[in-house]
Amino acid sequence: MHDDDAGLRGAEQMSVGQVAERAGVSVSALHFYERQGLIFSTRTAGNQRRFTRSVLRRVAVIRAAQRAGIPLSLVASVFDQLPRDGVPTKADWQRLSEHWQGELDARISALEKLRGSLGGCIGCGCLSLAECGFVNPDDLHSNKGPGARAFDGIEQAN
Repeated sequence: MHDDDAGLRGAEQMSVGQVAERAGVSVSALHFYERQGLIFSTRTAGNQRRFTRSVLRRVAVIRAAQRAGIPLSLVASVFDQLPRDGVPTKADWQRLSEHWQGELDARISALEKLRGSLGGCIGCGCLSLAECGFVNPDDLHSNKGPGARAFDGIEQAN
């Protein structure tokens, strides 16, 4: 435990530097999360940010979501369902987890498809994603717009 932690219990306030140190993120990341409405602070008479300790859990969830590739906009929409002040309950966090289950399953499926498709393309050697008979036979994905549509989402080329 840090010496600064001794007086920080319950709903006591933490400075932005204390939150950054405890959460393992930069101060600028905390400012960004706050601008995005993911975390909240109050201001002292001297206009310094103060956070409740519950912000540490929110930051941990934000970081986990980022590592899983979940967009911050989705994090924000789920966080909107949590209490802004105070500590979310176990039931609140369970609802958040369930909300992301489908998103994570879709990402896992897309990554598995990408892993398998890239191996085939490298082995094929044609180096043409536009005309490749393995990934994009007869350029079927051209009508879906620009970019690597064969690798977007979980669609399979038939």
